[in-house]
Amino acid sequence: MSAPSSTAPCLLRRERLNGQDVVRIALPAGDGATIALHGGQLISWTTADGQERVFLSPDAVWDGHAAIRGGVPVCFPQFNQRGPLVKHGFARHLPWQCEGVSDVCEGAQATFVLRDDEHTRAVWPHAFEARLIVLLGHASLRVTLELRNTGAAPWSFTGALHTYLRVPDITQAHLDGLDGLACWDAVRDVHGVQQGALAFEGEVDRVFAAATQPLRLRDGQGADIVTVEHSASWDNVVVWNPGAALCAQLRDMPPQGWREMLCIEAASIDQPVVVPPGQCWSGWQQLTA
Repeated sequence: MSAPSSTAPCLLRRERLNGQDVVRIALPAGDGATIALHGGQLISWTTADGQERVFLSPDAVWDGHAAIRGGVPVCFPQFNQRGPLVKHGFARHLPWQCEGVSDVCEGAQATFVLRDDEHTRAVWPHAFEARLIVLLGHASLRVTLELRNTGAAPWSFTGALHTYLRVPDITQAHLDGLDGLACWDAVRDVHGVQQGALAFEGEVDRVFAAATQPLRLRDGQGADIVTVEHSASWDNVVVWNPGAALCAQLRDMPPQGWREMLCIEAASIDQPVVVPPGQCWSGWQQLTA
């Protein structure tokens, strides 16, 4: 792992958290991000005021095998159970490598990589190189997933950046920016068009067409909690909260955990993305506090 120069403004620490290797980057003003090598998964984003902006379940499993509940899991090469692979694909279950950290004009950037091996090829017979690029700025975080086809034949994938955001009280929150978008309500299995802001009562699991404007998650007083933007390379936005009943069935979530989180996911699931040999696909999600 490379380290920044002695004059660099960003800070880098490699630590152990709950028995797992993590990498932490920070800016002098106090903004920070922590990424677990297991799954290449961002698990913390704090702004300079010390406020944690992403949700990490206090009951998350840290055994080095199961996916970590919270943060920004990488769903690749399969979203959910839309195929023969393990739910949400294997990328979030495997160890990634920290390729380096660097200073950029916007802040600090850390890069993590996952490549195919005999274990991935046994379940998904393709050659690939995945990179997760975490760009930490002042009150902002951009997470980019880059996927390169290193083989001789094309392959396709569905996937997402499955971002868990922390909210004060989901029952008082609403999400702006989805009005007029086609959506599938997976809870009721109903297709339709979103009308107005999205509020949260009970379980919510909806797949939207790609958003054409920033999404604003707001609290009960109308104040912004976070603004979410996606690159045009993502075809969908997924919004998910388990609600009380489903949350009670999740062993890695506390009973009231559903009140404190909302997943807003940059996704490509309606149509698999085809990546030709030697080509690279890239998609990002940006969060601004």
